[in-house]
Amino acid sequence: MNSRQQPRWTQTWLGGVRSAGVDLGYPGERLGLPQEGSGSVAGFGRRIGALVIDWLICTWAITQGLLRINPAHQSWVPVVVLAAEYLLLAGAMGMTFGMRLTGIRIASLNGGRAPFPSILVRTVLLCLAVPALVWDRDQRGLHDRAAGTVVVRM
Repeated sequence: MNSRQQPRWTQTWLGGVRSAGVDLGYPGERLGLPQEGSGSVAGFGRRIGALVIDWLICTWAITQGLLRINPAHQSWVPVVVLAAEYLLLAGAMGMTFGMRLTGIRIASLNGGRAPFPSILVRTVLLCLAVPALVWDRDQRGLHDRAAGTVVVRM
């Protein structure tokens, strides 16, 4: 076989299994979610946008003195405020302010609202950052996998 018929091993390693011609389906297909529209897996752009909005809200709350804490001496304060926002809002409504503005929500794998213990696990791991940076083919971070959740479009 020549190189045009079969990809070299370096092409599959560098480009992933999709470049080798393996069809893995769309993100969320294994979970029984639709490919597009409401209930489909939220993309990276929406998720990152929601996180940036939430981070800006938390930073604003601190800088405006709403919390009466001097963050100059405690670098962990913004992360704690973000965690509190996630626990309160995602635990009560299934989404944060940023998620609402970008049109996404946290759901359990059966499609319903995620229970509070799942939100707690997800929030703790999200604050550690590293689990949120490792994704699977369904665009779920390790924090979502550990919590049994998925972020979907509204």
